[in-house]
Amino acid sequence: MSRRADGSEPSALIALETAVDGVARLTLDRPAALNALNRPMADALEAALSRVAAMDDARVLLVAGRGRAFCAGNDITEMGEVTAAEAETLARRWAAIMDRFAVLPQVTIAVIAGHALGGGLMLAVAQDLRIASDRARLGLPEVTLGFNPAYGIARLLDVLGGGHGRDLLLTGRTLHATDALRIGLVNRVVAAPTLADTATAWAAEIAKSPREGLAATKEIVAAIRSGGPGGDPAAYGAALRTGAAARDRIRAFVERRGRR
Repeated sequence: MSRRADGSEPSALIALETAVDGVARLTLDRPAALNALNRPMADALEAALSRVAAMDDARVLLVAGRGRAFCAGNDITEMGEVTAAEAETLARRWAAIMDRFAVLPQVTIAVIAGHALGGGLMLAVAQDLRIASDRARLGLPEVTLGFNPAYGIARLLDVLGGGHGRDLLLTGRTLHATDALRIGLVNRVVAAPTLADTATAWAAEIAKSPREGLAATKEIVAAIRSGGPGGDPAAYGAALRTGAAARDRIRAFVERRGRR
């Protein structure tokens, strides 16, 4: 398959750039519709996530939207055309897609420019970390239209905690990026012109850590979120018992500290 000048694979709805220095990039590519989520986008994301999971050279994945918005949420036109049964099936499908980000071995970072609303905000929350432009706006307007968010409420409450999460869910208000930072919905806010470069630099810093430790930590977090014990002591022991590379890094660290 031919690639674009920026190294991405062309797709009608998703651009997936191969890893550079351990950092890959997935971009929603439906800018005319503000990257709204519909069934063709679900098809494209499912295929892209399968490719990402197989990227052995990627330790971090940046998730962004092309154009003026990160993602404006579920496609209103499609929502108006589906039956109740189809809507439930589609919501379950989107919930499963969001869950797939949690089980990727890569650390995922949402890069939020413009609006992240409804399902778009839930897509951002599905990532491990979030960085936003100071022009970004985030919210869950579903309640103002007479229904609840179709998926992702438990994950939102996990990220935000009960009070702030309920505020977003029950008021339908849209937050400025600085307010989202204050309540912990995003991890960093930067000036809009610097967003892409800052996100890439942050990802590159994370990608300096060995893939094994990043993946194991993600797996433990996912297990705890699902109600399991996590298994962090066992994973820690396994890394030192079977991972010669981990012991070599510890030894090198001790030697450097000794020289200082």
